[in-house]
Amino acid sequence: MKTLKILLSALACILLAACGVSETAVTAVAVGKGQAQQAEQARQQMDQVKQQLDAASQQAEAQRQAVESATQ
Repeated sequence: MKTLKILLSALACILLAACGVSETAVTAVAVGKGQAQQAEQARQQMDQVKQQLDAASQQAEAQRQAVESATQ
């Protein structure tokens, strides 16, 4: 009878520990997904800034060419 109590107690401890491990894994997955979303948003912002810089560069080149044409 005493052995059964010890075994049941040990089983209860193992099950409770397993719950904690799975909760930790779920939390890690959630954090990982959040970080992946942040990385994707940062990449999209970088792409937008690059496009804006390219547009500004093209506009500056067009203005330079217009000034050169006007002075000739």
